[in-house]
Amino acid sequence: MFIDKATIEVRAGNGGNGMIAFHREKYISRGGPSGGNGGRGGSIIFRASKSVSTLMNFRHSKCIIAKDGEKGMGKNQYGKSADDVVVELPIGTVVFDEKTKEFICDLSEDGKEFVVAHGGRGGRGNACFKSPVNRTPRIAENGIPGEKKRLILELKLLADVGFVGFPSVGKSTLLSIISAAKPEIGDYDFTTIVPNLGVVRVGDGRSFVAADLPGLIEGAHLGKGLGLQFLRHIERCRVIVHIIDMSGVRDPYDDYKKINKELKEYGYGLSKRPVIIVASKMDEEGAEERLKALKKHIRKPIIGISALTNENVDLLCYKIADLLDKTPMFNLYNEDNIEAGVKVYEAKADENDEFEIFRKDNHTFVIKGERIERTYSLINLSTDEGILKLLNYMRKIGVDDRLRMMGAKDGDTVILCDFEFEYIA
Repeated sequence: MFIDKATIEVRAGNGGNGMIAFHREKYISRGGPSGGNGGRGGSIIFRASKSVSTLMNFRHSKCIIAKDGEKGMGKNQYGKSADDVVVELPIGTVVFDEKTKEFICDLSEDGKEFVVAHGGRGGRGNACFKSPVNRTPRIAENGIPGEKKRLILELKLLADVGFVGFPSVGKSTLLSIISAAKPEIGDYDFTTIVPNLGVVRVGDGRSFVAADLPGLIEGAHLGKGLGLQFLRHIERCRVIVHIIDMSGVRDPYDDYKKINKELKEYGYGLSKRPVIIVASKMDEEGAEERLKALKKHIRKPIIGISALTNENVDLLCYKIADLLDKTPMFNLYNEDNIEAGVKVYEAKADENDEFEIFRKDNHTFVIKGERIERTYSLINLSTDEGILKLLNYMRKIGVDDRLRMMGAKDGDTVILCDFEFEYIA
């Protein structure tokens, strides 16, 4: 079964917690803090591989989970970092974030890798907090949680040339003649329901990959028929071979206009790709007259071919090879910033967005905010020093002032994640 789209969840490993420990050894007094750091959690890495051809393994919603890093130990022993999880995907797979629809990576080359979910950093042990002021720190950090995402995987075939046209115009037949591919051929609409690839070798030694794609109908860019399944795989093609039926079953010029409209409406610059127009089934009665009529409407070269007699088939292959020689690759996505690790942030009207406070009832307040929740998750609250550090942090960023402005009174309950405390003015 050919599967070219899937949705999966990835969960990178959490960082290991830092350790609170003190050196205890005979004849060594006041050994000092010796809590080690936690290990890094495992990351999720996608790798393009030619050994995989479809997204069959992800046809059902699947969750990929990396292991957590180990916690730090005494005697300054660091926790072991978890191994990364490498997932092999077909060459040509494009990855998007399901929630934001943001493009993440394009696995367009064999062996190309991308980290789609980073493992969390390990927390620092109390040995890292030793200072001349605090020689016996009883504080450590928890590990940072790993990234969790739901991703959309789309396989977009790597073909140099794409055959487009309405159903049953001869796309599969042409591919079977010029390559060793064996697509299903029939005289009914949508015989081809999955893309077929074939390697074409020209007489002068050149070669290219051609794709016979599912037939296109009007409204395909909106998903009608096999529309999006068809159009997704033509995005990478450098040259488009537009095949028009000359048997008289259809109106050639009307088909030509409708196909061009669908390519333009879909986007991705498909309407600007180099196109070779092919008139198929020239062995049919009246085909020559219909081709002459078509040429009056289309002021572009048209190659008439016949799969039955092999008329002009070699000429078409040479024309395709010549056009490919002077046609560069088309970049579907801008990966420059992603490859360089650059993230673009938009300016906000209010930069003081570390936290928000909501009144749950008359005597209960709930603190929300990505930054404050992240800081909370790092602080080990198993000691009095840890709790004091959290309270000092919230006072520093203005939580107390905000609560006072909202009318909080002594004894009211304040909640941050799973931590509750009484407000004291």
